[in-house]
Amino acid sequence: MKFHGLDPRTRFVRWGLFAIAVGIVVGATAPTAVRSLATAWDANRSSLPWLVERLAGFLAYFAVAGSVIYGLLLSTKILDAIAHRPITFNLHQDLASIGLGLAGVHGALLALDKTVPFSLPQIAVPGLSPHSPVAVAAGQLAFYLMAIVIASFYARRTIGQRAWRLLHYLTFLAFVGATAHGLGAGTDSGSAWAWWIYVGATVAVAFLFSYRIAMSVGARGARRAATAPGMAPAPRSEPLPRPTPLPRASAPTRPQVGLE
Repeated sequence: MKFHGLDPRTRFVRWGLFAIAVGIVVGATAPTAVRSLATAWDANRSSLPWLVERLAGFLAYFAVAGSVIYGLLLSTKILDAIAHRPITFNLHQDLASIGLGLAGVHGALLALDKTVPFSLPQIAVPGLSPHSPVAVAAGQLAFYLMAIVIASFYARRTIGQRAWRLLHYLTFLAFVGATAHGLGAGTDSGSAWAWWIYVGATVAVAFLFSYRIAMSVGARGARRAATAPGMAPAPRSEPLPRPTPLPRASAPTRPQVGLE
């Protein structure tokens, strides 16, 4: 039995239950979160750019990882059964754009952060960073690769589907660069929660990527086997002979009554 998605008549119920669940979570955690933010604000008011920079960096990584995972789910057609493809494709593109924007904010705040001073060339040019130059360069290259990928979305009709697909593979290199940047240059990479974020995203991408390759190799092998020269063609079913129509009975002739 094939799953064709949830009943559209229950969408209001589903969204209502989701809103209730979110409200319960927010209501239970909001007071503690507000108090924690107030404490962090009082203790680290002078290092606010550094805090926002870290937050923007993690949000950018979530968006980029989500875009890559979503794209792999699309390419394996797992999402086609539960969502309309144009909607999921647009979300894939939007996640990549959000990740690029947050990465730009993350890099721009380095110019305001006094903890480790960065000049504009050091922010823009890979290899000039005064802090972890290799890991920072990986993040900078990931930013430029994502910019190319996002630009290809808008130039898709101009460059053609084949070129667009080739450029789209740069997303995986961008994800690898972003992960290396977070692990090597992030101040929170030594924390268990940050380490598990990077590991979890990497495992998900690696699994879906391997699954996608296995699907592609299997489909290609099936096509080659179907077109092999020694492959006997499938027997065609002969049409059944048409039944011979029965002769129609002639109407009885009425006797001719003549006048004598």
